[in-house]
Amino acid sequence: MTLSPSFPGGLFILSAPSGGGKTSLSRALLPYLAAHGVDAEISVSYTTRAPRPGEQHGVHYHFVDGPGFGAMAQANEFLEHAEVFGRRYGTGRARTQALLDAGQDVILDIDWQGARQVRKQVPGVTSIFILPPSAAELERRLRSRGTDSDEVIAGRMAAARQEMSHHDEYDYLVINRDFDRAVAELGSILLAPRLLAARQRKGHAALLEDLLASPG
Repeated sequence: MTLSPSFPGGLFILSAPSGGGKTSLSRALLPYLAAHGVDAEISVSYTTRAPRPGEQHGVHYHFVDGPGFGAMAQANEFLEHAEVFGRRYGTGRARTQALLDAGQDVILDIDWQGARQVRKQVPGVTSIFILPPSAAELERRLRSRGTDSDEVIAGRMAAARQEMSHHDEYDYLVINRDFDRAVAELGSILLAPRLLAARQRKGHAALLEDLLASPG
């Protein structure tokens, strides 16, 4: 079972290395799009990791145990799923399709492994990779959390380099040097498909008929 390629909403993949700013950018992107009349939603992933302080089930993630996640994967209930740092993450297929059918743009906050799976199933999906402005800045952001040892930071930097090596599989690259500019660049990517001539002709058929009507 694959998602329909003719859905009215658009499907967008957003990937970045840990510390790249993907979560903050995607959260800021929603009000930016809303201000431009676009209804979008960030897909809430399923995960086997434990909730962090302040995280809510169904809001930040759908928290499930290992056997439950495995059963969902076996039943083909995930559009994509992958293991990251020893924990499993997946995107629910039915919910994604329901949002698209309702005309909403859906943003998938997933890594390169999940992105590959989605591309195989959904024609026309748009993929965006967020890069930090430098390796030094990426390390600074990881250290600013103040929770990890030097050994853990080194491991996260190695994982980030591995993640970033897949940048050439994506349609767009956005450099997160300036936060507001990065949000605007992401917004322009999501808004552009709505201005395609075929979509505009369908959405403004009455206007076109009026504009082209002969006087009298």
